[in-house]
Amino acid sequence: MNLPLAGIRVTDFTWMGAGPFATKPLADHGADVIKIESMAKPDLTRLAPPFAGGRPGVNRSGYFANRNSSKTSISLNMKTPQGRDLARRLIARSDVVINNFRPGAMARWGLDYRAVASLRPDIIYVDMPADGTEGPRTSYGGFGASIAALCGLHELSGDSDRLPVGTGTNYPDHILNPLHTATAVIAALYHRRRTGQGQYIEVAQFESSVNGVAAALLAYNVTGQAARRQGNRDGHHAPRAVLRCAGPDRWCVISVRGQADWAALCQAAGHPEWLDDPRFADVGQRLAHQDELEAVMETWTSGMDRYDVMAACQAAGVAAGVVQTTQDLIDRDPGLRARHWEYLDHPEMGRSLYDAPPFKLSRTPGGLRRPAPLLGADTDHVLRTDLGLSGAEIDGYRQAGVLA
Repeated sequence: MNLPLAGIRVTDFTWMGAGPFATKPLADHGADVIKIESMAKPDLTRLAPPFAGGRPGVNRSGYFANRNSSKTSISLNMKTPQGRDLARRLIARSDVVINNFRPGAMARWGLDYRAVASLRPDIIYVDMPADGTEGPRTSYGGFGASIAALCGLHELSGDSDRLPVGTGTNYPDHILNPLHTATAVIAALYHRRRTGQGQYIEVAQFESSVNGVAAALLAYNVTGQAARRQGNRDGHHAPRAVLRCAGPDRWCVISVRGQADWAALCQAAGHPEWLDDPRFADVGQRLAHQDELEAVMETWTSGMDRYDVMAACQAAGVAAGVVQTTQDLIDRDPGLRARHWEYLDHPEMGRSLYDAPPFKLSRTPGGLRRPAPLLGADTDHVLRTDLGLSGAEIDGYRQAGVLA
């Protein structure tokens, strides 16, 4: 298969969420992503459930596996001079070096940007600190949940009369920071192809995550009014609601975009009399009476299957979607089943479910090239093939604790 990033090598020091998700699309589209790990201090997501078969193990985490498809893994003890030397030799043969440690961690290993650029002047070097490499918060650590709270995502998540509920997952780790980073790397590779110049890229994860509240920030700059939590509403359209359907904890989302949508919805629901209710006469009235509006609509939806509600609305041209469980996403969603989910055979976990790339390029589509690597499984191969070490040299390093 002709892959767009074939021939690009990435030395990947990232761990946890955002960093590995940034290098995953690079690996799935052909880059040789070599994940630098340690058996003494494994990536914490290797220790995070769910585990295949319910049995924990550093090679059995579905969380880790889904973020590290198509990569290779080598184990280096970076506390040893020999481990750091091997890392430098690998970096000298790489196109991209990336980490998401706190500022100073790479420098303590002698692998800050200036040192790395002396090994490979056209290197593309990526730092992904939580709060940047300069300023009063450079020493702060963090992960998706704390960063989402700092940038305001959590404050805007939930109902106005309750405490914030948050995003339900470490949203900055899965969308904002990794995809901004991957896009920056692609741009830097394109720039280097045109100019021969490398790049230093800093993706401060807090700054990247602020994009998730961009609309609220723009509104504040224009109006001086701070955004408030609105639950499932948006202050512009009504109904825009998550409505109860038949069955335990079953819901459907409906969003009406204007008067034509509202009329179509009333007809689809079999309740044309809603059009004559003065409380719902226009969008202004519907916004003023949203509690009553949603209660009336639930007299219809609560007796129907959620998929039937969605189908009826969509057939009438009204935006609607089922609130799906994880099992629904895997087994019932036809779009995801056709394009997104993919099973790979893992050496320890067996047949395991992975996210396929969320996009397909027309001429170079990419895809999952292999399952997530076992911890350190590719150490010998990389040292032999990429660094030219002999078997005796590798055995010596292993006996000295360098490959731990």
